[in-house]
Amino acid sequence: MIFGIPWWVFMVVLLIFLSGYMAFRAMRAEKELEKQYIEREGKVYMERIEEERHKRLQQDEEQTQQVSH
Repeated sequence: MIFGIPWWVFMVVLLIFLSGYMAFRAMRAEKELEKQYIEREGKVYMERIEEERHKRLQQDEEQTQQVSH
């Protein structure tokens, strides 16, 4: 007994704090993974937009050349 409290009570409190810390770390890691996933998907989306813009510009140039002839 420590300060009139059984030792296992201190262990339970310690494990509760340890569990909270581990949950906090897991939450932070999950948030970071989600951020990376969002950034990667955003990059893919922006590349698709750029490809579509490039295709449209080529089509416009071809139409302009056909009209001018």
